[in-house]
Amino acid sequence: MGIIFRQSIKGTIVHYIGIVIGIITMLFIQPLVLSEEEIGLMKVLYESGLLICSLAMLGTTSSVIRFFPFFKNAKNKDNGFFFYMLILPAIGAVVFIPLVLLFKNIIIDFFSEKSALYVEYFNWVIPLILFLMYWTLFETYSNVKMRIAVPKLIREVGVRVLLLALYVAYGFNLLTLTQLVTCTISVYAVVMVITFIYIRKFNTITLKHDNKFIDKPLRNKILKYTGFLFLTAVSGNILAQLDIFMLASLKGLYFTGIYTIVMYIAAIIEMPSRSISAIAAPIAADALKNDDFEKANQLYKNVSLHQMITGSIIFLFVWINIDNIFAIIPNGETFSQGKWVVLFLGLSKIVAMTLNFGGILISYSRYYYWSLFFSVFISVSGIIANLLLIPKFGITGAALATLMTCLLSYSVQQWIVLKKVKGNPYTINTLKQIALILFLTGINYLLPNWSQNPFVDAAYRSIIMGILTIALLYKFKISLQINHVIDKSYEKIKKYI
Repeated sequence: MGIIFRQSIKGTIVHYIGIVIGIITMLFIQPLVLSEEEIGLMKVLYESGLLICSLAMLGTTSSVIRFFPFFKNAKNKDNGFFFYMLILPAIGAVVFIPLVLLFKNIIIDFFSEKSALYVEYFNWVIPLILFLMYWTLFETYSNVKMRIAVPKLIREVGVRVLLLALYVAYGFNLLTLTQLVTCTISVYAVVMVITFIYIRKFNTITLKHDNKFIDKPLRNKILKYTGFLFLTAVSGNILAQLDIFMLASLKGLYFTGIYTIVMYIAAIIEMPSRSISAIAAPIAADALKNDDFEKANQLYKNVSLHQMITGSIIFLFVWINIDNIFAIIPNGETFSQGKWVVLFLGLSKIVAMTLNFGGILISYSRYYYWSLFFSVFISVSGIIANLLLIPKFGITGAALATLMTCLLSYSVQQWIVLKKVKGNPYTINTLKQIALILFLTGINYLLPNWSQNPFVDAAYRSIIMGILTIALLYKFKISLQINHVIDKSYEKIKKYI
């Protein structure tokens, strides 16, 4: 866990630099310079590209992590791995991009009534698919090389800085909406190229390959695994963007724009999990390659606990300041319609952060085919929940559908993980953390409304809750790693006192 903890801290630092930029962009600049409909447009365009990209990848991201241990050797040579990594997405692009064009009219009809602006810019989805696809691929290659910091810097900071500059330019009328869309798509082309330049420094990027290295058993394993992952992606990735697409279709881009902003507030909660999972996934793949379930389960417990700790604490600070947040951001009165969206999505993020590594264990084990059942199950559940709740409750219904689907699906997934790879993330420290968050939430409601100024109130609450959080985390020894960091930090501080 040591390497995971150290690498995740580095990744988390990058994430939170990105969060600061993201907060400025999403909560202050976008609501100031874009209408709710334009915010919805930018979100739906990106999610459309991301959805088709994830299908066209044909499961390559997970395949890269699972099968890289079969290719690497002591001399740090990858035996043509990079070449094989490029083939499947290329095939996927050749298949799916023509399909998008073929069914363009059907897709447009789905959105034309409530989201006509999206229809106008639909064609920009095609180049976005390609840029997102190879950017993700190059980033994944860097992850299996255990080099996550620079790709995360590009993703979390670089992209946000470029997008922030574009929105500011649009706010000063230096760009038209069409130019804004064009430049936004171009940002993803730029970061794709930058990521490729970075991974070239590993000195393992080559199109040379030896067909003899991939014998028939290994080839069959890769193709079988990839085939299952593709079928899983068809259902699983649709669910990830289901609320956005259904809101755009059923309620329009205006409500999608509101949902986008409040969804970003909730998304802050899960950002640390990206760096933890990115560095832990290759280690899990290596353990499961050798059927080392004990090592994988210990990894699961540690990853689950630390993701739950970080996610629940961030959620606590977001929720105790939610009214202050809406009071501070431009057009906050409009976006405050999404207050309960933050609660429901925030809770779903905590559940996912606690249990999602179990899905990774299944994906990299010999029981990966269970992922197909799981993905179909949650997709059907998600579609039904959204169809029932969005027409009645709007954006709150979309968030509630997400939470219900999350609770149901992760319960089923955990049953599979427990049965197949003996994975159990729960420890006494899990219960301690739940009790800590509930206790701190209760304390917050006892705090008096000391100031009507949202900045002052946010600072006052956050300082008190921050001190209590650190003290109680340390007192009850919920994480030995966190206690170690606190001890080291205290020793450093003492030197300056």
